[in-house]
Amino acid sequence: MKGETKKIEVSTIQKGSSMVIDGHACKVNDVQTSRPGKHGHAKCRITATGLLDDKKRVIVMPGHDHVDVPVIDKRNAQVLSMSGKHANVMDSETFETFDLEIPAELKEDIVEGCTIVYWIVLDALVMKQVKNV
Repeated sequence: MKGETKKIEVSTIQKGSSMVIDGHACKVNDVQTSRPGKHGHAKCRITATGLLDDKKRVIVMPGHDHVDVPVIDKRNAQVLSMSGKHANVMDSETFETFDLEIPAELKEDIVEGCTIVYWIVLDALVMKQVKNV
């Protein structure tokens, strides 16, 4: 499974949206746009935090440039088995099985047979929450 991206113009990005910076999916925290100069274009200064690594990233680029926006696919899966920090899960739609790392905050809630929500972001599969049935 591989996540997808789409291209949008930098000037249309808003706080709370997501974009790809240096190959990492990020959530936009702040957008500042400067006025165009005598010979130049308006510049956008974007501050964002990584969706998967919580790392702060700042990028400055012309407002007419295009950037990639990750298409985040949110899916359900059932936990089949657990071993250490990983859980073997089965997708509820495709019945495909694969291993996911269990985040520390979900460690107590994960049990065999429970349903979880996972995201497909760029090349990563990430467990995000346990669904209450």
